[in-house]
Amino acid sequence: MIDKVTGAGVQPSAAQLKTLIDLESRFQPKLSGLRLIECAQDNGLRMTAKLRELEVKDLLSLSRFFGFSSETFSLAVSLLDRFLSVMKIQPKHLSCVGLCCFYIAVKSSEEEKNVPLANDLIRISQNRFTVSDMMRMEKIIMEKLYWKVKAPTALHFLRLIHSHIQEQLDSER
Repeated sequence: MIDKVTGAGVQPSAAQLKTLIDLESRFQPKLSGLRLIECAQDNGLRMTAKLRELEVKDLLSLSRFFGFSSETFSLAVSLLDRFLSVMKIQPKHLSCVGLCCFYIAVKSSEEEKNVPLANDLIRISQNRFTVSDMMRMEKIIMEKLYWKVKAPTALHFLRLIHSHIQEQLDSER
């Protein structure tokens, strides 16, 4: 559904923007969960905005390392935020959660031949958990997100708005 609204060659319109907004409302992270993260003090026992920010930087590094698309990175961050907004996790589990969100995004967005093995992801990211830990966490994430992976991201909105602006500029020439 998202590809029909934001795919290549799609002309932006108010209807497309409304469709994207309607879709987004079903996938947005719960504000109450995100507020808890924003307000949390760093005592080593609770998630904080700073820890989330560091995890997002790790996801960006992994995306760049593997040469994955911006869509993959954006989806991984969306999955991370959606999961963190519904589950309280300890900071020690954040790297596993982040890597699993990345892995889910990769499997959803990239060609199958480009999807790295879980073993390789763990090794490259220098994490200290096992493939079975990762598979268990992936299942938990998917269950908590009701198996709904593809969701509108900020990137979808940016691309739609950018193409609309570009179209307006082109028509003025």
